[in-house]
Amino acid sequence: MLNLTSVLLDGLILIISAIWMMLPAYLPNSVAAAVGGGTPVDAGRYWRDGRRILGDGKTIRGFAGGVAAGCFAGLLEIVTEMSGFIPFLPAHTFLSVFLLATGSLLGDMVKSFFKRRQGIDRGGEWPIIDQYDFLAGAFCFCLIFDPGWLFATITLPLFVAILIITPILHRGVNIIGYKIGVKKVPW
Repeated sequence: MLNLTSVLLDGLILIISAIWMMLPAYLPNSVAAAVGGGTPVDAGRYWRDGRRILGDGKTIRGFAGGVAAGCFAGLLEIVTEMSGFIPFLPAHTFLSVFLLATGSLLGDMVKSFFKRRQGIDRGGEWPIIDQYDFLAGAFCFCLIFDPGWLFATITLPLFVAILIITPILHRGVNIIGYKIGVKKVPW
């Protein structure tokens, strides 16, 4: 017979581990929205369909600030992991932190490119895709540039937890961003 306390504790550890593991990927989008502005990544250019390549919401300052924030958070996590203070948490590397942070914003940009092609303007909602774009970018970057770390660290239960937690956190953070005036829409 399963001990309910043990099951709940294991579930809590899995949730904490998922958030911990993905913090370098979760943080950049929020920071990019908060510190963005200035020159758009696409420099105001249009694609052959007559629509902007990415739009004004993807800026160089936002990208740099978002990657820097994700990397800083990841470095703090590495220091914590090295201290052994919380032994059950999965471990990051300097490379994985950079890949998670950069990949998350590039995934968001790829999504924005395809949103523009679909005629969805900046701030327009694209259900499901909006919640997983940055996660797909982060995982793809890790898969391409550090597959050993990815497969050694992201277990199947952890991956499933990340897939379940991500849209909940994404929606919650976006609602908070909307309420404090950082985002124009709550999605």
